[in-house]
Amino acid sequence: MIAVIDYEMGNLKSVEKAFIKMGYDARVTDRISVVKDASAIVIPGVGAFPDAMDQLEKKGLIDIIQKQVSGGKPVLGICLGMQVMFDKGFEGAERKGLGLIPGTIQRIPAGVKIPHMGWNRLKIYRKSPVMETIEDGTYAYFVHSYYATDVPEEYIAAVTDYGVTIPAIVQKDNVYGLQFHPEKSSEKGLQMIKNYGELSKC
Repeated sequence: MIAVIDYEMGNLKSVEKAFIKMGYDARVTDRISVVKDASAIVIPGVGAFPDAMDQLEKKGLIDIIQKQVSGGKPVLGICLGMQVMFDKGFEGAERKGLGLIPGTIQRIPAGVKIPHMGWNRLKIYRKSPVMETIEDGTYAYFVHSYYATDVPEEYIAAVTDYGVTIPAIVQKDNVYGLQFHPEKSSEKGLQMIKNYGELSKC
């Protein structure tokens, strides 16, 4: 079973339905026991970084997520869920993140329309299990105003360009992050969901 973390931030049901559509048992939950027993974890999300961390802390989910990562369980962050995986964010006040991947979350620089919303092209840097059969130049659907910076190059699997180079897919060991919404990214997005679902069987 894949646990879709419920911290009351955004697109929970659409992510759950996407995994179910691709043939995986997925469940929206905020129960620590369910997260602990799951074969993989997904952190979805739409909203603000500090609010997300406040909700994860309020529900007692920070420690269990970090422990599951340390134990080798696959964890996928989507959009805001990817952003909270980093060390800290600067959306409003500085706020500590989950610390699963080195880097910080900053506002996209002025000079382009904010938020970055719509289809944009992925430039693949290196292979990752979530990108199996995904070609360079694939389009994905983005909705965000902040992005990951200061990320070590070895953890960046793909980027997109929006006036600045934005890490679009990141991976550090068993931790995966997608800045875009795979559940809204047509067949290629669903393929990435399927690819991650296969990791839950390992």
